[in-house]
Amino acid sequence: MSTKKYPKYSVLMSVYTKERPEWLQSSIESMLKQTIKPNEFVLVEDGPLTEELDDVIEKFTTKNKKLFNIIKLKKNVGLGPALKIGIENCHNELIARMDSDDHSIPTRIEKQLKVLEKNPELDIIGSTVNEFEDNVKNIISYVTLPEKHNDIVKFAKKRCPFRHPSLLYKKSAVMNAGNYRDYHLCEDYDLYARMLQHGSKCYNIQQPLTHMRVDKNFYQRRGGIKYLKSIMKFKKEQLQIGFITKKDFIISGISHACVCLLPNQLRSLIYRKILRKRI
Repeated sequence: MSTKKYPKYSVLMSVYTKERPEWLQSSIESMLKQTIKPNEFVLVEDGPLTEELDDVIEKFTTKNKKLFNIIKLKKNVGLGPALKIGIENCHNELIARMDSDDHSIPTRIEKQLKVLEKNPELDIIGSTVNEFEDNVKNIISYVTLPEKHNDIVKFAKKRCPFRHPSLLYKKSAVMNAGNYRDYHLCEDYDLYARMLQHGSKCYNIQQPLTHMRVDKNFYQRRGGIKYLKSIMKFKKEQLQIGFITKKDFIISGISHACVCLLPNQLRSLIYRKILRKRI
């Protein structure tokens, strides 16, 4: 563990009943094993959980009574609204996002805090990510993302410029942009666009600090009419407020429509062969 004095930070995670307990355990452990430890772990239970998930959470809270802030929602509200409540309950300015089925390398937060130390004006610090199937050691691909602010803004007009569970961001910047909203599978992209519009400065570390889990459901969720309607609603809103141009809207809209309406097997092929780099 580093002996250098770094600012305190909160971990923010949401979990719901369909998550697998072994994935949740691995994800939480990866954040507790950071070389720079969190002093708060805000875990939002998005509706009633299974007994197995409850057991995992109880095990961690029993060992770390002062660390965990468990927020129990009476019903499942979705990721955006759950994270909105979670943000509001974080007591630190710095918040590390983490998903309940992914994995962070031990030095993730330390590397992000070192970037912030050199660039205190930054509001969002992400990274490239590895993608894995089944086991975190089975890395199958990685996602490259633009590094510097201007390139990130340009990229954001066409595609999502960050990977959600890789982020360290400032609570004040999130709140200034209006916090998370209920936006089906676009809640993260929607937040980033509003943060950028409100002047947030950002950076992506060009090293994979987070491993993201992918399976057949990962690609299936990014298809279908419901997702297409959500992404087109999002794109239309960005056009109306001037974040993207008509040209951006047409190009990205057609691209998303084509991918969304493809059979899942073909869509997964596009993600794997074109939108990702194979290991």
